[in-house]
Amino acid sequence: MPGRLTVIGLGPGSSALLAPMALSCLIQAGAVVGYDRYMELVDPDLLKGKTLFSSPMKKEMERTAKAVEFALAGLDTVVVSSGDSGIYGMAGLVLEFLEREGLLDVVELEVVPGIPALCAAAALLGAPLMHDFASISLSDLLTPLPTIMKRIRCAVEGDFVIALYNPKSRKRDSYLGQALAIATEHRGEGTPVGFVRNAYRPDQDVRVATLGTCDPEWADMLTTVVIGNSASRLAGKKILTPRGYFEKYG
Repeated sequence: MPGRLTVIGLGPGSSALLAPMALSCLIQAGAVVGYDRYMELVDPDLLKGKTLFSSPMKKEMERTAKAVEFALAGLDTVVVSSGDSGIYGMAGLVLEFLEREGLLDVVELEVVPGIPALCAAAALLGAPLMHDFASISLSDLLTPLPTIMKRIRCAVEGDFVIALYNPKSRKRDSYLGQALAIATEHRGEGTPVGFVRNAYRPDQDVRVATLGTCDPEWADMLTTVVIGNSASRLAGKKILTPRGYFEKYG
């Protein structure tokens, strides 16, 4: 009989922010599969005595196939993602794999939510996501760059707060600068922007600035960048995007 296949989000990386349901899944699992760096975020004691499989970036298909293999062999298997597995994580790939292999009725799939990076970043920045927002990844591994920049322009023109994932890598050094330039063109240099690196981890770094004073070099692949909308403002050392209560009920 196949084991259960569960995809979990680890949250930002701090064990204090790991959802209880995700923790329970890890405790009960017979096998755990994940990206090398994310497996390092899991308490080693939770992995003792379990079948483990990890692999580097760009090996998502391999990890998915291995997780399904473990489940078909009867092991309750957990696939780990950082943040929330349904936001640029493994949940979609695992579901699509089961669909393509005709296994949707064979392997029981459960997706357990986690605290996403944009929420962790927003909490550290203050309250920048209090109104409508868009989440956009700057990684062009699976999405063409023109499509990414089109989405940024549309989000800026729609006056959404924007949370940028994967803002920079060794091969993508200029994309964040392009995105910030588009935002500056429409919103002005005084618009607040926040850079959060390694939220709720030991080497956490939080920077609050404006589009006119920020530096794209502050970001790396572990950074989430939040750009305010036309109503966002600096409130002390925090970013505030008003919901509109004082304007309506003031």
